[in-house]
Amino acid sequence: MKQIFILIRLALIVLLFVPCTGFAGTDGAIQLNKEPRGAITLKKAVALALLNNPQLQAFSYEQRAREARALQSDLMPNPQLEIMVEDAVGSGNFNGFNQSQTTIQLSQLVELGGKRAARLRANTLSKKLADWDYETKRMQVLTQVAKAYADVLKAQQQVSLTEDLVHLGEKFLNAVDERVRAGKVALLEKIKSEISLSSMQIELKKAQRELKVARSNLSVTWGSPKAQYESALGDLFEISMIPTLESLMERLINNPDLARWTTETEQRQAVLDSELSKRIPDVTLQGGFRRLETTDDNALVFGISIPLQLFNRNQGAIEEARHKLGK
Repeated sequence: MKQIFILIRLALIVLLFVPCTGFAGTDGAIQLNKEPRGAITLKKAVALALLNNPQLQAFSYEQRAREARALQSDLMPNPQLEIMVEDAVGSGNFNGFNQSQTTIQLSQLVELGGKRAARLRANTLSKKLADWDYETKRMQVLTQVAKAYADVLKAQQQVSLTEDLVHLGEKFLNAVDERVRAGKVALLEKIKSEISLSSMQIELKKAQRELKVARSNLSVTWGSPKAQYESALGDLFEISMIPTLESLMERLINNPDLARWTTETEQRQAVLDSELSKRIPDVTLQGGFRRLETTDDNALVFGISIPLQLFNRNQGAIEEARHKLGK
């Protein structure tokens, strides 16, 4: 129970200063470009994890990918240039280009029904979902760091206490040995002391192994499989100010797992709106210039094309989006 309270207290301490993400870049800032040496603090461990955690880095790439997708969705379709030569390089009177017609034409697809705006909104909200996913993972990493840091402090304290017991056992054994030599106690008492000391030495080796594992578990949070730092600074039993109920409720409201659902509902509605907009056919405008060699005349050409929505009215994609919205 005491360990759980300690872990909760460390997590609260992390949450109090984590919103300030600028750990580096100012005078006296934490140096994060090198593996930490010597003693580290909880703040430095958090900063290292936020900067170098492999899972967080993967989420940041997903954020950039969705941001690029939103950028792409806001772009207009490219115009098309068409050059056509007819009635040329044939036989008889059509030998060469004297009877030819040359047409240079531009075509531009015009999206109707608000397709571009709907597509942009859906992808922008998708980027926002990636932001919430990153924030959720960030909180998970912070919790992992707090727990690992508490484990290191606990293991360090266990090693220190066991070392003290070993030293006391050695002194006690020396005292018993002197009393045995003086004939004041039986040899059996010395044997018991040696067995007790041996047991404490075994416990010390076990505590040292557990400390090594705890130190590695902490360094893994910033992507280092082997711990290079020597110790973690902190006091497990230091009493700190517990946040008020109001501040905890505010944090609960802003919890990324809860806030994400509002954004996801909006994003699914935006996807449905985007699919509905595809029911409206787009228009392709065409215009150009035509040269008629037979009469040495020039003329303009223009036209419009509209697909007929006879068979495919995007019914399947619309139903899919509706079902996802209703989940």
